[in-house]
Amino acid sequence: MPTINRIATPTHKGKKAILNKEPKLIENAKEALCLKGKNTSPIVTGIMKDLYDLKKPNAQIMKQKNDILPFEDVTPIEKFASKYNAPLFMMALHNKKRPHNFIMGRMYEHTLLDMVEFGVDNYKGLKEFKIEKISSGIKPLLIFNGELFETNHEYGRIKNLLVDMFQRETVKKIRLQGLEHVLSFTAVDNKILLRSYKVLLKKSNTRIPRIELEEIGPRADFICRRNKFASEDLFKQACKRPKALKEKKKKNVSKDTFGTTFGRVHLGEQKINNIQTRKMKGLKKTFSEKKMQKRKIVDDNDDGAKKLKESTD
Repeated sequence: MPTINRIATPTHKGKKAILNKEPKLIENAKEALCLKGKNTSPIVTGIMKDLYDLKKPNAQIMKQKNDILPFEDVTPIEKFASKYNAPLFMMALHNKKRPHNFIMGRMYEHTLLDMVEFGVDNYKGLKEFKIEKISSGIKPLLIFNGELFETNHEYGRIKNLLVDMFQRETVKKIRLQGLEHVLSFTAVDNKILLRSYKVLLKKSNTRIPRIELEEIGPRADFICRRNKFASEDLFKQACKRPKALKEKKKKNVSKDTFGTTFGRVHLGEQKINNIQTRKMKGLKKTFSEKKMQKRKIVDDNDDGAKKLKESTD
C-alpha cells in the first residue's frame, strides 16, 4: 500500500511560540541566556546570578556546565540563542590565564554581533548588602560616567551593549514611584565600575521629593580584556529602524530648545477689495449710498478724461 505523508498541524501553544519568534515592529523585551563554562569560580558565578536576578523575568539560566570557549568557537552559543529565542547572553568562565572571566554578548539574526570579555574584581554580592531590596522586574535607570564612553570607540560599543542588556521594554510614560533602581557604570583606567542603588524618595518642602541613593549591590569592577565587535556596516544594518516607526517630518513645524512648538502659515495674495462682506440684509447699502457711489465713479471718470485731453493738447 502507498504510504501517506501526514502534515502535522501545530497546536495553539505551538502557534503562539512561532508567532512570538517572528519579527515585530516594536520588539518585546530582549531575553538573556546565562551560561556556565567548563570551569567556573564562586566570584564569577556570583556576579552572573546577581545580574540574572536583576534581569528577571527576561532571563534564563542554564544549570549544566558547557565546554564552550566563545572567542574560539561561538557556534554552540548561537544555537542556544536560536533555540531559546534569546539575543543576549552572559557566560561565566575561570582558568589560570584568565581568572574570574565574565563574557557578555548579543546576537543579530541568530549570529554573533558583539562580544566583550571582562575580569571581575572587588566583587560584593547582592546578598551581602543586608538592606531592603527592590521589586522584581523593575526597569532600571542607567547612568554612564566617564569621558571614555564618549571618546573611545570600544567603550562606546560596550556602553551600547550594556544599554541593550539592561534597558528592558520601551515605555512612553514614567511614574515617579516606579523609579526604584539605578545601575551606574563608571569608566576609569581600563575598568568599568558597576554599582547598583535603590532610589529613596524623601520628604521636602516642595512638590518634588528629595532623592537619595542607597547601595543594594551587586558591586564589581569589570576589567576590560578581549572583545569582538561587528563591522560598521553590519552594526549599522542591525541598528536600522523600519520605515513604519520613523517619524514623518511635518512641514513648517519646528521646536525650540525648550520644547515649544512653532508653526508657520503661508497665505496667498489677499484681495481685500473683492471680498464679499455685506451678506446680511441689515448691512446692505441703501439707495442713497449706491447713488453716491455711482456719482463718485462718474466724477472720477470725468477727471480722468480731462487730464487725458490736457496731456494730448
